[in-house]
Amino acid sequence: MLRLFRQLELRLFSPAPAAAQAKPDRPAGGKQRDDEGLRAWCADEAARLGMPELARAVRVVWNPRMRTTAGRAWWPDRRIELNSKLNDHSSEEIWRTLKHELAHLVAYERAGRRRIDPHGREWRAACTDLGIPGEQTFHTLPLKGRRMKRNYAYTCPSCQSTFQRVRRIRRMVACYDCCRKFTGGQFDSRFRLKEHKL
Repeated sequence: MLRLFRQLELRLFSPAPAAAQAKPDRPAGGKQRDDEGLRAWCADEAARLGMPELARAVRVVWNPRMRTTAGRAWWPDRRIELNSKLNDHSSEEIWRTLKHELAHLVAYERAGRRRIDPHGREWRAACTDLGIPGEQTFHTLPLKGRRMKRNYAYTCPSCQSTFQRVRRIRRMVACYDCCRKFTGGQFDSRFRLKEHKL
């Protein structure tokens, strides 16, 4: 059976739940660490929404390897990862991020095996149930990412479109637009990308 998972990004800003006044525990060091307090809150919310399996299995971890994403939800693992850099922001941001990610798990739990849009109507309904109606899909937090130098460029011999890459492409690839336009989306060696070192 094919294992499904979803990596989801978000956008957040808003108030913390009334029950949570203090900032949650933060991770130390470079390893992911479970946050039992946030897990318990998520379990309570899932139980309140009538989702006993989600309440039983949900996990919340702080991930120090995350750079620009504030949080991620993994389903069917029922795991939420939060960026450790949220330490530098208010507890409101942490709670808003947590609710945003929990809404993803709630939406997927309700959908079961049916495919849904990650930020579609099911997710918006879950946001409303969790007290964040009108939630946006991407955050505006100033999380700095690392810049990676692009060492390789690939050019289509037909349309002259150029694509830059960090890593070398190890297999034969062709220009998608040209293949779609001239061969109905099938690979055609006439449109094979040519490599140039930058």
